[in-house]
Amino acid sequence: MIRNDYNRMKILFFFLVLVSLTNAEAQVVLNANGPGNTYELVTSVFAPGNGTSAVEAPDQSPDGSHQAFGRHITEVFDTELNKYVFEFYSHFALDNDVATLSTDRQRVEIKTYAASPDNLKGTLGENIIYKWRFKIPIGFQPSTNFTHIHQIKAVDGDESSPLFTLTPRLGTPNKLELIYVANSTSGTDKLSIVDLLPFEGNWIDAEERIHVGSSGTYSITLKKHSDGTVLLSYSNSNIATIRPDNSFIRPKWGIYRSLIDVGNLRDEAVRFSDFSIAEVSNLSVNSISNDEVFATIPNPIIDKLELSDEIMQQFDSLRLFEISGKLLLEKHKLSNEIDVSFLKTGVYFIQFSNNQNQSVSIKIIKT
Repeated sequence: MIRNDYNRMKILFFFLVLVSLTNAEAQVVLNANGPGNTYELVTSVFAPGNGTSAVEAPDQSPDGSHQAFGRHITEVFDTELNKYVFEFYSHFALDNDVATLSTDRQRVEIKTYAASPDNLKGTLGENIIYKWRFKIPIGFQPSTNFTHIHQIKAVDGDESSPLFTLTPRLGTPNKLELIYVANSTSGTDKLSIVDLLPFEGNWIDAEERIHVGSSGTYSITLKKHSDGTVLLSYSNSNIATIRPDNSFIRPKWGIYRSLIDVGNLRDEAVRFSDFSIAEVSNLSVNSISNDEVFATIPNPIIDKLELSDEIMQQFDSLRLFEISGKLLLEKHKLSNEIDVSFLKTGVYFIQFSNNQNQSVSIKIIKT
């Protein structure tokens, strides 16, 4: 009996490993490691071996306007996270944009780009999960024009405007906007607008999930690190996440802002940490965590598996397995109630899928 239980546990562990492997295949992580060589550290992760910096900052020669300040990204110790983090500095009267040499804007950003490894560039059909933390200071002053702290950029072809940005905006009160630009002629679509004040002085955990395609998927969740409070959540299961003539998409983080409304700006210092870029085989469709989405399913179950409308909107089919991996039930059309009275008491796994090759697996207990 003991040996049978042990074998079942081994099988369960193996199944869980298989599930987890489908969700994290190629991950790159960037963390601060202490003062000094910050630009070299960023470049060694985001564009190793290329000799071209993955940093854009106004201290860089020959075109940087504020070289006297020194490096505009440093590594400082953060007492809340209890580790070193990146701090980005922007000076409204002295900094320029070394990327474009435009005089109406300034930037200090890190990026992946053409010279980056393929697993850091999002190409057609790929699934990507970006994670990072950021902290804007209390009293952060955006302007009426753009101040981007994160961008998803398109490369080649129609690339003049970013696809997605997180953009603080001056208002009454100040706001944080999630902005989308489908193409050069579509105009700007503000997908989500929330108050900026709850973000100020707080570490924020960000997670962004993208299926790259003309009918792709996009989701983002911003949560307070201290207590998990969701401050912004958006999800779209049918949105263009790459333009027809683009080669790939890529992320940028930092401070990129317009100087047209310079009277409303001030010098800023924004902190970032725990950057992660992962190419995965499957994505959760919604920016809400899987635990929250599937918490609507009564668990343990008795004779019926009850599915919420939200689950049915996101998924088309399901498969139910024993812990051994044996398939017991397959449904290609979901309904709010599914008969599982034939199941014996025990632990089972359900894999929900949709026609965009996305799947999520959960564990249920049958009593």
